[in-house]
Amino acid sequence: MPSRWEYLVAFSSEEVGGALKEVPVIAQVEGIITASQVLTKELDFEIMRKIVDAGIADRKVWGKARILGYLSDTGEVLQPRKAVMPGKSVYCATADLLEKFYSFPKEEALHIGSLITRRDVPVHLSLKGFRRHLAIIAQTGAGKSYLAGVLAEELLIKGATIIILDPHADYVFLSQTIDGKRHELSDNILVFRNPSSIGRYSVEEVGKVELYEVCFSDLDLDEICLIAGISERFVNIRHVLEKAIAQVKSRKEIFSPKDVLEELQSAENQAGDMKEKSWVRSAQKYIKRVIGMKVFTSVSTPIDKMLKPMQLSVLDLSGLEDEVSDYIAYRVLSETYDKVAAGEFKYPVFIFLEEAHRFIPPNKHTYSSDIIRRFSAEGRKFGIFLILITQRPSKIHPDALSQCNSQIIMRITNPEDQKAVSISSERMSQDLLEDLPGLNIGEAVVVGEITRAPVMIKVKKRRTREGGADIDIVGKLSEALKATSERKDEKEIQELREELKNFYGQR
Repeated sequence: MPSRWEYLVAFSSEEVGGALKEVPVIAQVEGIITASQVLTKELDFEIMRKIVDAGIADRKVWGKARILGYLSDTGEVLQPRKAVMPGKSVYCATADLLEKFYSFPKEEALHIGSLITRRDVPVHLSLKGFRRHLAIIAQTGAGKSYLAGVLAEELLIKGATIIILDPHADYVFLSQTIDGKRHELSDNILVFRNPSSIGRYSVEEVGKVELYEVCFSDLDLDEICLIAGISERFVNIRHVLEKAIAQVKSRKEIFSPKDVLEELQSAENQAGDMKEKSWVRSAQKYIKRVIGMKVFTSVSTPIDKMLKPMQLSVLDLSGLEDEVSDYIAYRVLSETYDKVAAGEFKYPVFIFLEEAHRFIPPNKHTYSSDIIRRFSAEGRKFGIFLILITQRPSKIHPDALSQCNSQIIMRITNPEDQKAVSISSERMSQDLLEDLPGLNIGEAVVVGEITRAPVMIKVKKRRTREGGADIDIVGKLSEALKATSERKDEKEIQELREELKNFYGQR
């Protein structure tokens, strides 16, 4: 008897090339019900036991399966137009048939894992499906960052240019194998970190770390006003700030926000009236906010260091304040968009945005929210493709999420997040939605243009080391006990030494 989520096949007569042809229609079991007309809850237990012991109890089994479709000669999944006649045989689908159903041409295919119920059947995603963006959604601990790592590995092998914005250092070990060694693509993977970041892992643990720096002198007035929070309506404040920056530029080629603040303080003393003094003071207040970000240095890292064919760049944002992380994300994304849209970089760019709800919330404006929305609406025209990764889809701006025409959804139990998934995805049926709480770690539902038909998968093992795994609590506590024991032994040895010293000193 087939289990839930198993794949079945029945043959249907469909019109193919102007003639009727028997085609194998694939379906997936949604539910199984067993019942008996004799063994009912109203029956006395002893009578029921005698019926069972005598072997005369009847049993009826009903199953319900959702139709996935059949594969045409051109590789397109079509829905049957004719009903399968009652009495026709239904079989378990063969591995060969399922592999063909969930595969793509080699140059287009990304190997993501296998079917949940058939570990011998590989599942591939279509590279072409990324043209309409992708969302990876799962509650904490379900394996979304692990899955994103698998996707990054597969894309890099295909020659992709990848930028990962990484708030928790989940991807900083992609250049290492599971046992910490280098692999054949290690030289194609770079980790960038701002000097103000304390980092979740040391440079020694990560390996080589490139600096990602921003020189304040390279910013124009609009960008300075953006990060300072000066609205376009504050014309007078912007004017006095522009004058101060111009004065500093006339003396220094490289300058910092502190230099601008000093110029504003000097301008306050020279102000002609109280109105001008108030504008200058307000500008000082805004510039002090920029100084507090502690993100600027004397040089800027060109985006060209990240935009290279067959290169994966991890921007490690761990250890940074949310505002600083947001600004760095804004700068990297804006420079990437400008470079690609201008035709100065002609290869596809894949942007992985981990913790996406932090950068593009529904009811709050962030530095990076506008450029992310532009990516989601226009990026595909220029070859920039978003992969939004989040455990809280209900906390992401719905416009950005709805632009992700493909979704990989892992275990979700929160009703608000389930509702957000349902609203954002036309292809997510209620039946699939109800299956999400029952998924195990590393299992997912894939829908959208990256797959021929909705599919439930078990994510394959990564080639690279994972950075986002939870700490080994048992192991760490054992280490703590050992350290405490060693400290206690050392204390006892020291006390013994003191006693011996006192003993011999008295003699």
